[in-house]
Amino acid sequence: MKFALAQVNPLVGDISGNCRKIIEFAQRARDGGADVVVFPELAVCGYPPKDLLLKESFVDANIAAVRDLAVQLGDGPDVLVGYVERHDSPQGRPIHNALALLRGGAVVGRFHKSLLPTYDVFDEHRYFEPADSAQVAELGTGSKTIMAGMTICEDLWTGEDCFARALYRRKPIDEVAASGAKLVINASASPFVMGKQAFREKLMGGHARAKAVPLLMAAQVGGNDELLFDGASMAFDASGRLIARAKAFEEDLLVVDFDRPGDNRIETYPEPIASVWDALVMGTREYVRKCGFKEVVLGLSGGIDSAVVAAIATEALGSERVHGVAMPSRYSSEHSMADAEALAANLGIDYRIMPIKRIHEMYEEQLVRAFEKRAADSTEENVQARARGGILMALSNKFGWLLLTTGNKSELAVGYCTLYGDMCGGLAVISDVPKTMVYQLAEHANKKAGREVVPRSTITKPPSAELRPNQLDQDSLPPYDVLDAILHEYIEREKSATEIIAMGFAEPVVRDVIKKVDRNEYKRQQMAIGLKVTSRAFGVGRRMPIAARFE
Repeated sequence: MKFALAQVNPLVGDISGNCRKIIEFAQRARDGGADVVVFPELAVCGYPPKDLLLKESFVDANIAAVRDLAVQLGDGPDVLVGYVERHDSPQGRPIHNALALLRGGAVVGRFHKSLLPTYDVFDEHRYFEPADSAQVAELGTGSKTIMAGMTICEDLWTGEDCFARALYRRKPIDEVAASGAKLVINASASPFVMGKQAFREKLMGGHARAKAVPLLMAAQVGGNDELLFDGASMAFDASGRLIARAKAFEEDLLVVDFDRPGDNRIETYPEPIASVWDALVMGTREYVRKCGFKEVVLGLSGGIDSAVVAAIATEALGSERVHGVAMPSRYSSEHSMADAEALAANLGIDYRIMPIKRIHEMYEEQLVRAFEKRAADSTEENVQARARGGILMALSNKFGWLLLTTGNKSELAVGYCTLYGDMCGGLAVISDVPKTMVYQLAEHANKKAGREVVPRSTITKPPSAELRPNQLDQDSLPPYDVLDAILHEYIEREKSATEIIAMGFAEPVVRDVIKKVDRNEYKRQQMAIGLKVTSRAFGVGRRMPIAARFE
């Protein structure tokens, strides 16, 4: 038998558009000789649909679409497609996360997700009723049939070899194996995190090996809001060996023949920094496209952050759709202006200079009496950032350009950013990228292009906000390699100050960093939506209180 993994990029809520794509991929799979076609989790409505699931009309439309799909696909190969099904009991939550089996013009099977994640970005218990047990079904027709175990994404995220603590009492892989499954199918919408692919392969391959059955995983690809999906759908043989892998970060149709594994494709998965670059490019392109924008604008300071964001946007959208604006103040250095201009020329993007010196002076003139007898501090620095934010928002409003913010995770963590200033915008492209990784992305951009895209002087000069004379980031912050290491332990690993200090970091530095992180939660909850690439991103995956006191 031949199986096709239809790795599609759905738009949440675009049920008719998603179904057209499902039909197209199913027809391509039929033309490729597939006996069974597997689509990702909730492919009909898009993942994650969030509170659209609370609308009865949304659920009804997606159920009706599945019936229509069955009719339109007719007598082709068996099709397994993810959708939302109603729960037929008066007790429990009203809907299931489900897979439909389409065959011969009808829906002949319905299978429900058993394990519903509630950690990180997930909140599936808010909406779905879990299945009582995982199910099996006979796939194929005539002499070419197989008993397959049906699982949906989290259903396979169990196993002592991969998890230090079991999150669930049940193991659906055991249930389908006990029911006679000779093959396991997993319809997945698993968000990207740097390094996660290696874990996925270990996990899925381990299940196949432990149960001595082949395993197929059909993965979603694309970006939906802050979540990025890398695709890389996979197939494993009964020994747990990877025998097929689809492309990463783009739609793909992977036809898998277990009888002739040498004919299967195994696409290369990018190295870690390359994968983050590809994820950010895809996420920027998808957010712009799916939200109906055509062009973007960002401030170009001559620094590393804006340079990397501009390079990402240019690859995502094309140079003709990116607008860079330099807004020098009295403190802007000549080398920063030169770097901004060089970057724009290297990328071929629209570049304009809009000085803020006079605006800054007018602010100061207006505030001088109110601030009488008070020394200058960060207030005067923030005025400059807010002047720049106002200009960029005006351009965004007038021309319909999406404003990209350029703050990195390190700065946002400790509040080294200005509300209604450099935090203005609609998409925070690198808000989940630590500063040290920003430099790695800059080097990757140049290596990938085979030429200097991000100017070498931008990479080598000490970082500075240039909001006062001779200012450097290191005046207010520890060296970024130290800062990022502390932030990783505190934010991503949830370590306490005592535990981090015991790792060898200076106690005053650790306590100061943690205090800054905690006190600036109010800023982060007002920032633009950001693209998630690490295991613990600010936003939906990190739900911290603002009015709180815990040391």
